[in-house]
Amino acid sequence: MDGTTPTGALSHSAKLAGKGFGVDIQPTTSTETLAIGRPWLMSMLGIEANQSVTLDLTAFDENLHWTEASKYQPERKLRSGIPLGQNATTKLYEPYAAVTNEVQTATITGAPTGGTFTLTYSGQTTAAIAYNATAATVQAALIALSNLAPGDVVVTGNAGGPYTLTFGGTLLGDNVASLTATASLTGGTTPNVTMATTTAGGTATATDGTQKIAGFLFTEVAFFPTSTKCAAPLMVHGQIDVAKLPVAFDPTDVPAGSNTQFVYKV
Repeated sequence: MDGTTPTGALSHSAKLAGKGFGVDIQPTTSTETLAIGRPWLMSMLGIEANQSVTLDLTAFDENLHWTEASKYQPERKLRSGIPLGQNATTKLYEPYAAVTNEVQTATITGAPTGGTFTLTYSGQTTAAIAYNATAATVQAALIALSNLAPGDVVVTGNAGGPYTLTFGGTLLGDNVASLTATASLTGGTTPNVTMATTTAGGTATATDGTQKIAGFLFTEVAFFPTSTKCAAPLMVHGQIDVAKLPVAFDPTDVPAGSNTQFVYKV
């Protein structure tokens, strides 16, 4: 310091202070982030490589991919972070057609009037399940196994079955080994529990090019209900938090020929 009087804001504050005004000037910082509205985006790294593409809006589903227009908001809105693939025929971009999830069924036969059954997954067996258990009870019994986590399997169906077991979570897109059932049922005619695989996991759901991941929708995109196409920014390089994407996505199931310029947090 050379003892000279500061200029600018400080000299102005000194003048105000001299007139009896109490002035306290503090440094302020202003920041702006492109991650707002994109909880799945881990870093700004790579966003400069974003590409402008055209979406086939007819391929996107309500609720899963976009929210409906309203009286005061006439435009529908696509969620940011949707994984996209390019249709090789139309050259338009559609939702990435991920590999199928395993679906199995458990059917109680012989019209039992009592008793229980158990299900075994990968060497672990559930506690006894009542012959007329609800789907929620069957699901809870499976999730109680140490090798299944919440979200790994969802059970639907009527009380007493048939039960549909749809695998996801850490088993998303996996070819899951068939569960086995052991029945201790009473009444009816030779009651039993049969297991069947209705959809094998891990197989491609499309052959038109959308089965290969091209990138992620970088921003929310608004469009009118009558629109069938619109331009959108495609993120083709970057870091993705998989758990925060708007739709289920398993990077370990991405097939050969897909865009590999991503780092995933799983």
